[in-house]
Amino acid sequence: MEIVDTSANPIRPTIDIDIFSDVVCPWCYIGKRRFENGLGQIDEDLGVEFNVRYHAYQLDPDAAPGVATPVAEGYAKKFGGPEKAAEILAHVTTTAAEDGIEFNMDKALRANTLLAHRLIWLAGLPGSPVAQAVMKERLMQAYFTDGQHIGSHDVLAECAIELGFARTDVESFLDSDQGVAEVQAEIEDARVNGITAVPTYVFNREWAVPGAQDADTFEKVLRKIAANMLKPADD
Repeated sequence: MEIVDTSANPIRPTIDIDIFSDVVCPWCYIGKRRFENGLGQIDEDLGVEFNVRYHAYQLDPDAAPGVATPVAEGYAKKFGGPEKAAEILAHVTTTAAEDGIEFNMDKALRANTLLAHRLIWLAGLPGSPVAQAVMKERLMQAYFTDGQHIGSHDVLAECAIELGFARTDVESFLDSDQGVAEVQAEIEDARVNGITAVPTYVFNREWAVPGAQDADTFEKVLRKIAANMLKPADD
C-alpha cells in the first residue's frame, strides 16, 4: 500500500509494525506467512497505511561464524536428545506445510545469522531493489527449504544477486563492516524492550504480540489499532 498525498486524498495515518525475528527460527517463518496473510485480508479502504520493518534477533549469537552444523544435532543438544529433536522438527515441518511452506529439516544447516541479518538491513535502505520481506523470505527459503549455509558469504551473495543486487555491490558489502553496528543495535533494542522470544510483532512501539499467531488474529489486531487511530479525539 502506498501513502496517498493529494488534496483530495490527504495522507493517511500509518501503523508502524516492527517484527523481531531470526532467519533460522521456524516459528518466525510460519509467523511471517501468517502475518502477511492477515495483512492481505485487510481492504484498501481501511483508512491507514502500513510500514513494516524487520529487525534482527539471534537465537544463537554465540554460533561460530562461517561454521554450519546439521540442525538436528543442534536441536538434540538443546532439547534433550535425538528423539525429542526429531519430534520437534516433525511438528514444525507439519505446521509449516499447513501454511504452504516446505521445510526440509533433514538437510537444514544451523549457522550464525549475523551476516544474513545485515543483508535484511541492507534491503531496508533507500534504493534497495527489493523489500526487506522479500529478502527475509529468500534467506528463510535458503535455510529451511534448500538446505543452504546461510552463514556463507557466497550463499548470501547469490541470494541477493538473484533478487536484483549487483554482484560487486553485495560482495563489497558482505566483506565490509557496514550494517554491523546497526544490526547489533537492533538486537540490543530487543533486549532492552524485554523481547526474549521470537517472532514478536510490535505495533506503533506500544503494543507487542508474541508468537506465530494465525492470520485472522493479525487481521483483528490491525483493524483494532486502525480503529483507535481513526477515532475522533473527543470520543
